[in-house]
Amino acid sequence: MFNKILIANRGEIACRVIKTARKMGIKTVAVYSDADADALHVEMADEAVHIGPPAAAESYLIADKILEAAKATGAEAIHPGYGFLSERASFVEAVQAAGLTFIGPDPYAITAMGDKITSKELAAKAGVTTVPGHMDIIKDADEAVKISAQIGYPVMLKASAGGGGKGMRIAWNDEEAREGYLSAQNEARSSFADDRVFIEKFIEEPRHIEIQVLGDKHGNVIYLGERECSIQRRHQKVVEEAPSPFLDEATRKAMGEEAVALAKAVDYCSAGTVEFIVDKNRNFYFLEMNTRLQVEHPVTELVTGVDLVEQMLRIADGEKLTMSQDDVTLTGWAVENRVYAEDPLRGFLPSIGRLSRYIPPAESETVRVDTGVYEGAEISMFYDPMIAKLVTYGATRDEAIAAQRRALDEYYIRGIAHNIPFLSALMAHPRFQAGDMTTNFIAEEYPDGFEGGSLTDTTKEAMVVTATMINAIEVSRASQIEGQISEPEAPQLMRWVVTIDNEAFDTSIIPVGDHAEVVIGSKSVEVESDWMPGDPVFKGTIDGTYHAIEIDYDAIGYTLTTDGVSLPVRVQTPRAAELYKLMPEKIAPDTSKLLLCPMPGLVVSIAVEEGAEVKAGQPLAVVEAMKMENILRAERDGVVQSINAAAGDSLAVDDVIIEFA
Repeated sequence: MFNKILIANRGEIACRVIKTARKMGIKTVAVYSDADADALHVEMADEAVHIGPPAAAESYLIADKILEAAKATGAEAIHPGYGFLSERASFVEAVQAAGLTFIGPDPYAITAMGDKITSKELAAKAGVTTVPGHMDIIKDADEAVKISAQIGYPVMLKASAGGGGKGMRIAWNDEEAREGYLSAQNEARSSFADDRVFIEKFIEEPRHIEIQVLGDKHGNVIYLGERECSIQRRHQKVVEEAPSPFLDEATRKAMGEEAVALAKAVDYCSAGTVEFIVDKNRNFYFLEMNTRLQVEHPVTELVTGVDLVEQMLRIADGEKLTMSQDDVTLTGWAVENRVYAEDPLRGFLPSIGRLSRYIPPAESETVRVDTGVYEGAEISMFYDPMIAKLVTYGATRDEAIAAQRRALDEYYIRGIAHNIPFLSALMAHPRFQAGDMTTNFIAEEYPDGFEGGSLTDTTKEAMVVTATMINAIEVSRASQIEGQISEPEAPQLMRWVVTIDNEAFDTSIIPVGDHAEVVIGSKSVEVESDWMPGDPVFKGTIDGTYHAIEIDYDAIGYTLTTDGVSLPVRVQTPRAAELYKLMPEKIAPDTSKLLLCPMPGLVVSIAVEEGAEVKAGQPLAVVEAMKMENILRAERDGVVQSINAAAGDSLAVDDVIIEFA
């Protein structure tokens, strides 16, 4: 086995590989850019080598710098993680030419499966079912429209070298086919330096289900069950689980056998994934093969008990698989949520900045947190905005979801926007809980975007009770610190008016240590919690049910967050509440005549000129963030008065791009 390996990646996947290497007694070398000098993977590794400026194209994507770092530190092998150089055949060839071992498949498998057109041709030859479409390269937008019409709408336009949701567009008519082709081509050129685009039939009511495969260098290949990855946004996975709540054993076996056949056809040797689109009748079609480790691999590890990174290391070292297909069993259920630095209330726009507070839920047999950050770390504009992967396990799907909801409520992040409220809302959604999902789930359930979770009566009551209790504890503590009691009744009985969602509740409380009785109107509620002032999350039981509620302080109360719902909660004395009703409301400034930059990003183009008349829905500008192009459109008809930005400008959130008359 290797004595030392270099990890040609960063963030949570670098940390993930380091954990397994450490368990196996293998020393690790990290590489880092200027932006990652203080990153967690650098701290965790045994050694670290600086490789360049923040931009990945000048650091993590420079193969020569990676190889130089490996040689300088005496590393014997290189693990690529995912993304960056993980599926670049030329990098594998360079690693091998340098006398090092690539911890992954051979160049042929990467080349064959890395090109979506070639991979579909090989899949068909191997007897794998493929989606109908036009596999030849499309030469221009006119041809894209013509072929799309011939295939029959809806169609999917895809970058041949694409991945991670980039370079993909769905078209339902000629106009969308033309626009989608150009956008997919531009995005592919920017992300992959390869603007080839092909077209295939878009399967309606589709599920995205993938099969994990393991292959060694001795011709042995097995599959380790499936992952359901249907909850997606902009073709990027948001929630994954294993197994799928949709597959039966016969379909699982058929998909697994086709995945193995494809892997054998390209002499695959490592831990890879064969992805399928599955329709409502469980007909499945080959989508693509990812020859590297997948982001969502932890759910497979939890239900199979197999450490996929360990298997990759052993396979790369020439060992045979020690398990056969009959040895693979799926036990329990696992659910993974991708925690991102993005604002779901602002169209999921990326968020950058420093993590002023970062408190993940405690890891246990049922909770796993794969992260590459820590409190005080910075989320950079140069890389993918993933903060962590939160994975939970249970004996059943319901138990795994319940553990996920609890862990999300306990996850406390401040300093940047994040998507935890959205993930909590997904976990609470009745349709998700029933396993009724397609890749259109988010678009169907949130057609106008995410506006916050649903405030149920149970959640509202929990917030009222929590606000009453924590306020009482703080008032009692303040009285003790001051050495006097401001009101004779305070230690025994406190009365408040708690206002939430424009509804006022008369409450009273008798706090006794970790236990309290809160009265809301005429209803009495028992509360138990060891919460102390300064704790950012209230954890305790309310009438016997566990709740985790995040706390942020306001001038006259708190902002409480739980189950995807975040609301201000005022806690006042009865007299203060009476006077508050007389206060005038603050009017928000009018920005209806401004096009504001919705995220930190680079202006790619401005589509209008000063004095031009624009119609609602018309493209106004394109802003690139995290290598994704975002088209900004007019919300209403108007006339352009002034343009305050130009192509190439770097903008911050809410910078004014265009003013309208």
